[in-house]
Amino acid sequence: MRTIPIPVDVTKLNITCVKPPKPRVVNKDTGEIKRDKDGNVMYELTLLIEDEFNRMELVKVSTSPEPPVIAGEEVVPVGLVGYVWEQNGRWGISYRARSFAPAAAVRTGAEL
Repeated sequence: MRTIPIPVDVTKLNITCVKPPKPRVVNKDTGEIKRDKDGNVMYELTLLIEDEFNRMELVKVSTSPEPPVIAGEEVVPVGLVGYVWEQNGRWGISYRARSFAPAAAVRTGAEL
């Protein structure tokens, strides 16, 4: 299956970091850490995403390098894309962002 990035419009979403970034583990048995194509460590954040109808979902998002984000902070993922995956009859959507910005800075128009 060819993976094509699907851009995600985050303008109408409230996004809160619920778990701080941690290195993404590829193999729990060996402790191998996932790296991007340039060899940088990939980090995973758990986010609570709420839409304009007050529906909420927990989503894990990967990024590199480690973002300066803490649990409880409202953030805006920059360049958020989803990838549909399929493996052994199962499928899902994985998410990746280029970076993260504090939501307060985005609301005030600060440069990202």
